[in-house]
Amino acid sequence: MDIAQQMILFAEVVEHGSFSAAARALGLTPSAVSKRIGDLEDRLGIRLLNRSTRQISLTEEGRSFHARCVEISASVRAAEALGLSLSARPKGTLRVASTVAFGKSQILPLLPEFLAEHEDVRLHLDMTDRPIDLSGTGYDMAIRFSDQIKGESLIVRKLISNRRIICAAPSYLAVNGTPTGPQDLQAHNCLTVATVDHWNDWHFSQGNRKLSLQVSGNFEASSADAVYYATLAGLGVARLSAYLVADDLREGRLVHLLPEHCLENSDILMVFSDRRNLSPKVRVFVDYLVAKFSNAARLRLQ
Repeated sequence: MDIAQQMILFAEVVEHGSFSAAARALGLTPSAVSKRIGDLEDRLGIRLLNRSTRQISLTEEGRSFHARCVEISASVRAAEALGLSLSARPKGTLRVASTVAFGKSQILPLLPEFLAEHEDVRLHLDMTDRPIDLSGTGYDMAIRFSDQIKGESLIVRKLISNRRIICAAPSYLAVNGTPTGPQDLQAHNCLTVATVDHWNDWHFSQGNRKLSLQVSGNFEASSADAVYYATLAGLGVARLSAYLVADDLREGRLVHLLPEHCLENSDILMVFSDRRNLSPKVRVFVDYLVAKFSNAARLRLQ
């Protein structure tokens, strides 16, 4: 038994007035309590209590020592109460990293309702497509594509499936023509993402046939969001997520290319460095996102 535990036990004994009463409160036997107090006295080399058959009383040394034990016991109880309160009510700064395009188009619109429901939570949202290290950056969680994730120690929870398509603006196609097969893309200006190399390997399938192309062009950006706006501007052909371009395809700002060829898809994941004992602010945010994204059709992510 360490000294802190012995001090707390000593305070309990004095508070209850006897070994037997303290033993009942602590779920111990009177002899066990008496022995532990004796061990404490031996450890300190002083007598703390005067003992009789029915009661105990503090020695002069015991009174001085008891005052500090009461302080220690009160501090431990206060710390325990604080821990329990923190586990019960979400509060504090929630630090989240998200991919840029998904964060801007899908996460930001959901934040007013979340923050209105949890007034004690302050959200810091860092939007980046660059690789991040959850263990060394102070993020509570990240929202990433499955093909961005490296590291077996990370804990992931799927948020939703993500479908990708090949597309271009009508203005680009009017000048450069429309590709009729994946191989034709090698003659087109394909827009690429600089932060994730393998995002520039486009994988196609048609029936049992599979084809992988490493595309290139005269424009690359640090985020898929920038590639999206470059595509709208007519700079070239891009592979983009369906949630990002659904409205543009419907309204004719972009054209879906090679729809008969399936593309390799990915999942959008919530990522944690450790799932154990997630703080309340993280748990409520995860539950909120899961509820909001449970209906993929409503968000046109499929």
